[in-house]
Amino acid sequence: MITQLEFILYVSDQQKSREFYQILLEQKPCLDVPGMTEFTINEFVKIGLMPNDGIAKIITPKLPHPNSGNGIPRCELYLQVENIETLFELAKKAGAIEISPIALRDWGDYVGYLSDYDGHVIALASKSIRNFD
Repeated sequence: MITQLEFILYVSDQQKSREFYQILLEQKPCLDVPGMTEFTINEFVKIGLMPNDGIAKIITPKLPHPNSGNGIPRCELYLQVENIETLFELAKKAGAIEISPIALRDWGDYVGYLSDYDGHVIALASKSIRNFD
C-alpha cells in the first residue's frame, strides 16, 4: 500500500526554483537542504525539487542527463486552486511563462497553463471562476 506520494521535479537551479514554487504554492518548504527542497501539499502528497546534477549521479549513464531535457515539457502539475486568477498572475510575475490563458476546458474545469524555468507545465485549475462565468 502506498502511504505517501512525492513528485520530484528535476531543476537546473534549486534556489531559483525554490523561490518560484514558494510563491506558486503559497508556502515555505518543509525541507530545504543542498540537493533537495520539498513542499507539503497535504498529509499524503509532496512536491520535491532536485537539481539536475544531483539526480544525474544516480541515473546516468543508463539514462540521459536531465540537462539535455531542459525546456522540454516533461511533466504537468495539475493544481486545483481556489484563487485561480490571482495565483495565475502571481505565477507570471514570479517568472512563469504563460502557455494558455485561463479558459473553460472541455472537461468542465477552468484551467490556465504556465511553465516554470525548466519547462515543467503547470496547470492551475478551478471548478468555477468569478471573471469568466
